[in-house]
Amino acid sequence: MQGRSRSIHLSVHIHKDPAAMAERAAHIFAAACEEAVSERGTFTVALSGGHTPIPFFQLLAKSDWADRLPWDKMSFFWVDERCVDPEHPDSNYGLARRELLSHVPATHFYRMRGESDPVEAAVRYEQQIRTEFNLGPDEFPRFDFMLLGMGDDGHTGSIFPDSPALVEQKRLVIDQYVPERKADRLTLTLPVINNARLCLFLVTGSEKHEVLSRALNLLAEPTLPAQMVRPRGGDLIWIVDEAAATGN
Repeated sequence: MQGRSRSIHLSVHIHKDPAAMAERAAHIFAAACEEAVSERGTFTVALSGGHTPIPFFQLLAKSDWADRLPWDKMSFFWVDERCVDPEHPDSNYGLARRELLSHVPATHFYRMRGESDPVEAAVRYEQQIRTEFNLGPDEFPRFDFMLLGMGDDGHTGSIFPDSPALVEQKRLVIDQYVPERKADRLTLTLPVINNARLCLFLVTGSEKHEVLSRALNLLAEPTLPAQMVRPRGGDLIWIVDEAAATGN
């Protein structure tokens, strides 16, 4: 699988506000779900945290969206997690549970254990992914939908600039201490992210305009973590607000 040549399909959608962004993301999510369930019988999703995806989560939780989606055929994983208890306000799992998962009939959740020892939690999550995807020793999972965000330093997931995670090629999940945040994090690695069928970024705010311009330049040598997200044979979709797109 790793040796095959794959093209990248990039699209950028600019919307006025987070509500319009969420609507666009919901349509993309539903279309990806329909295709995955039709072809493979299940829809595998990896979620990110932060404030940006909240309108998207809340929209999916509303009845007009929730009632039309096959939640029993979805499996939810996480792109990254803060090393905190799931009840902690900073927990990515806790955010998704509060804003989305507790409001819909979804039952297949595979969370990162942020409250456990980070080294053990990373190993455990990698083993869980390998089991759920029925992977061989050198295989990577192929998620159907990967929800991502980007910080104003260009980080995505918990892969930060100058992080050892940037050069990791074998592991699926790593633990790392992030000096900028003075905290431990768990994160999927770039080979896992880049093996997804669809990577969708949600980005808001004028303060991210410059870094967004750099991240979208796929012709340049990648220097930012978000710029290194280049799914092989998959779709790369950016949904951004006007402030991020224009800097105003």
